[in-house]
Amino acid sequence: MTPNKEDYLKIILELGGDTQKVSNKQIVASLNVSAASVSEMITKLVKQNFVTHTPYQGIQLTKKGITSAAKLVRNHRLWEVFLMKQLLYPYDALHKEAEALEHATTDDMANRLEYLLKQPKFCPHGGVIPDAKGHYVQQSRITLASLGIGDKATVERVIDETSLLDYLNMLDVKIGDSLFVIASTPKQLTLRNSRTKQVITMQTDNAANVFVSGIKHVGTI
Repeated sequence: MTPNKEDYLKIILELGGDTQKVSNKQIVASLNVSAASVSEMITKLVKQNFVTHTPYQGIQLTKKGITSAAKLVRNHRLWEVFLMKQLLYPYDALHKEAEALEHATTDDMANRLEYLLKQPKFCPHGGVIPDAKGHYVQQSRITLASLGIGDKATVERVIDETSLLDYLNMLDVKIGDSLFVIASTPKQLTLRNSRTKQVITMQTDNAANVFVSGIKHVGTI
């Protein structure tokens, strides 16, 4: 399988394609590629039985696709933990390096990495690390973009995509931050970060790749 196909499987899993249908638009936004490129790749993945595609409804991973995607996600996230803990890479540089390493990682190497790192459960971007058999705990599929004015939630994980990570680093938004929605338009959210006490503006397209938990409607604060 080519690295490009592997990247598609990973992002479909991250977007929740193991249990629900993911739209082409979500994949376009997450991978920062054209709609035509997504359509072409999905056609190939359907033919190889990695995904199913229902017109006007979306894409979902098959059992074969889930197994393959979980293995790739495991490799990627183990490398991220290794790079941060062992080589002291900065948070926003992890994804790019792990992206290059994951495609050449054998099952044996992944198992050795896991042992060396003492069986980590999460990557630095908040994602659960699947075990050697591809099993993993479901995480929140609720996006920051879906929250309304007056809602408050905790950042649980973010999509591993370089431009998004750079963007969140610029805004100083981290895993575990509590964000309160002050205002909302179709294109952007105005948020208050409880950790930094700062008011920030986040593009809705980016907020759609930030997943939150512990949602509460607290009104105005």
